[in-house]
Parts: sequence; structure tokens; C-alpha cells
Amino acid sequence: MAVFEGPAKPLLSLNPQEEAKFHKEVAQVRRRATRKQEKQKLTPGVIYVGHLPPALYETQIRAYFSQFGTVTRLRLSRSKKTGNSKGYAFVEFESEDVAKIVAETMNNYLFGERLLKCHVMPPEKIHEELFREWYLPFKKPSYPAVKRYNQNRTLLQKLRMEERFKKKEKLLRKRLAKKGIDYNFPSLILHKKEKSNASNTDLQKSTNSQKKKEVSFTPNTPEKIVDSQGPTPVCTPTFLEKRKSEVAKMNDDDKDNEIVFKQPLPGIKEETQETETPTRSRKKRRRKSNQ
Repeated sequence: MAVFEGPAKPLLSLNPQEEAKFHKEVAQVRRRATRKQEKQKLTPGVIYVGHLPPALYETQIRAYFSQFGTVTRLRLSRSKKTGNSKGYAFVEFESEDVAKIVAETMNNYLFGERLLKCHVMPPEKIHEELFREWYLPFKKPSYPAVKRYNQNRTLLQKLRMEERFKKKEKLLRKRLAKKGIDYNFPSLILHKKEKSNASNTDLQKSTNSQKKKEVSFTPNTPEKIVDSQGPTPVCTPTFLEKRKSEVAKMNDDDKDNEIVFKQPLPGIKEETQETETPTRSRKKRRRKSNQ
């Protein structure tokens, strides 16, 4: 078995006289092959996808859009402070034709109670570093904005913050004075005396509210509350009479003071009509007799 080592040797024709023609034909064939490969290479297309739901991330977007064609690269814009999605992404497909079809079909498509907005990005507007390090998994920031603001600071850091706030306050007052606006807003920094006064006012308000609650809470029932641990009341006849009178008053108050109109029964009306008729007839007879 012969073993071929090293680079490929140049082709040689069988007839040495026709060697030049043979080399020309080989070069033409190679050129045609390279042209076919260039034609077969597809130009990639990038689409913009907006109004994305907040629950969608890179893996879900890739899995959804891969049903249209091969997705080569993807970039989901995220917040640097919190790491949450901003609601839009850029998806690159292998061919530009597939990207156009996706943009037409998915534009104004109802997805997760939101209408998606898709359109093809022209190559002029695509930034060079749009897909920079797109293959790296996203890591949430170690100090988001909330944690950074609420972290425990030293005395030096607190003094620096106060100086920054003072500078901001001076700039605001100068801008308002230049525009001719007379507005005295409270200072951005609370001094120790102001803080202590504020705490004292809060304590006074809380105590006053508690006192009001205690005064306003009075039982409506006239019965006295008897402690289980206190001495038992003496059941004298006077005590029992007072209790009965209080209960009677409560029952009288509960009754509704409504006026009830009693209508006469139908049998009584008939009797009154029958009794009235003989009296009238007697009067008529007397008048006739006098005449």
C-alpha cells in the first residue's frame, strides 16, 4: 500500500505538447466551482422583534423562531442595572429571504397578550458590535440598583453623598434664579435636629391617636363588665330591680315606633249601612205626616 505524504503535486497531461491547454482547462474548471460556491452562500438577514413579553428570554426566543429557519445569532437587550428584559431583540437568520418572510408573518401577531412588531433591518443600520459576545450566557449584575442604593455605607461614603446632594441643590437653585422663578423647596439633606424633631412629632401623633382610640371606645350596653377574678356582686333586691328596669328600657328602644292604620272589617260596613236606612225612612214619614 502506497502512502501519499505532503502536498498534492501539480497535474500533468499525457501529451507534453498539449500541457499548456490542459492547465488552462483545469483553471477554468476551478473558477466555475468557486463561483458556484459563492452563489450557494446565502446572505444573512437580521430582523427586529419588539413588544416581547417579559417572561421570554434567549432560549425561548431561539426555540420559537427556529421553526422558520436556522437562527445563526440572537441578541436580547437587557437592563444593566436589574438584568431584566427590555422587551425587544435582534434575530439573525441564515438567509435574507427567510428573514423577510418572518417579518411579514410575525408583524402585528398576538403573542402573550401583546402585538409583536417585526421588520427587517437594512445592512446599513446594523451596528458592527450588535452581536458581540452573543454566544456567552447572560449573568445578572452582582449589585443591582436597589441593593447598591440600600447598602450599608461608612461615614466617609455618607459624607461624600451629602456633598453631592449639596452641589445638586445649589445647581437647582441657580437655574431657578436665572429663569426668574421664586421657589423655595426644602433642602435635600435632613440635618440631625430636623430628624429628631420629625421623630418627636411622629411619636406625639402616635400617642394622640392611641388616646383618641381609648376615649372613643365606650361600650353601648349599659351592663357593667364584671371581671372573672374580681369580687362577685351582691344580688340584693335593689340590684335586681335596677337590672330589670335597664332591660325593659332596652326592649322599649328596640321596638319600632310605627303608626299602624287599622281598617274596618267588611262585615261591620254592611251592618252600619243596614242600621242607617231605617232612620232615614222614619224621618221621611214624619215630614209627610206634618204636611
